[in-house]
Amino acid sequence: QVQLVESGGGLVQPGGSLRLSCAASRIIFSIATMGWYRQAPGKERELVATITSGGSTNYTDSVKGRFTISRDNAKNTVHLQMNTLKPEDTAVYYCNAVAIVPVSMKMVTSWGRGTRVTVSS
Repeated sequence: QVQLVESGGGLVQPGGSLRLSCAASRIIFSIATMGWYRQAPGKERELVATITSGGSTNYTDSVKGRFTISRDNAKNTVHLQMNTLKPEDTAVYYCNAVAIVPVSMKMVTSWGRGTRVTVSS
């Protein structure tokens, strides 16, 4: 079973920074497309950023210039550096993987359990 474990959430003041990490296991990480999504209270889950196996990135407009997604294939980890945080960034952030599972070689979409980010003074 694919495992995605997020870390790095917490409480931060507006204008502050946080770095989220997601450690993946039981996938062929190097060829996976990894992503971060978020869900604010009372709202639907939305895409924040994705990064392909080749390193191409995509961001939702509201985080462009403030957030940076990156990956470390040697450590099977994806990061989300969040700068200049705003109260509207408050949400539970979920790691997502679209990946191939070894042995079966099936493509699966998997989610982590989420990490909470609260931006408040």
